[in-house]
Amino acid sequence: MAISLRQETDTDYEAVFKVIEEAFSEVVDSDNKEHFLVERLRNSEAFIPELSIIAESDGSIIGHILLTRIQITNDDESFSSLALAPVSVLPAFQKKGIGGQLIVEAHKIAKSLGHQSIVLLGHESYYPKFGYELASKYNITIPFEAPEENCLVIKLVRDGLNGVSGAVEYAKEFYK
Repeated sequence: MAISLRQETDTDYEAVFKVIEEAFSEVVDSDNKEHFLVERLRNSEAFIPELSIIAESDGSIIGHILLTRIQITNDDESFSSLALAPVSVLPAFQKKGIGGQLIVEAHKIAKSLGHQSIVLLGHESYYPKFGYELASKYNITIPFEAPEENCLVIKLVRDGLNGVSGAVEYAKEFYK
């Protein structure tokens, strides 16, 4: 199966909405509203068009990933970072490495755009395969109730998290 990855365009929005909705329809730890979150984020200041990426097979969209701007702040400083939310693959195409391809591509593009780190709330055994570590290792906290093992970060460059600590501030669209 040939998979191609490319930047999402506005003509993809309807198909991406359906992919995200279907991808999360059976996920127990989901509010099943990720597709609405993506719609809101596209219209926010946090949106970076180059970091909204789709996976296609035979001309059909089968996966999507989105990285958006966030801040990590403490009493003294504020640091720019990215949030990975969500990564979606149609159920029929899951467990075939497509999510991993989207993550690797998103990392590559984010790094090329000068971003240094990514934060996510996700599965504790999936994301470490791509280099994610516990956010608590860097004294980074996420403003959602979640087990520590699901709050993860990755540095995209060698010193991408040096001196970074604090609370993650997501775009307001995450809270609607």
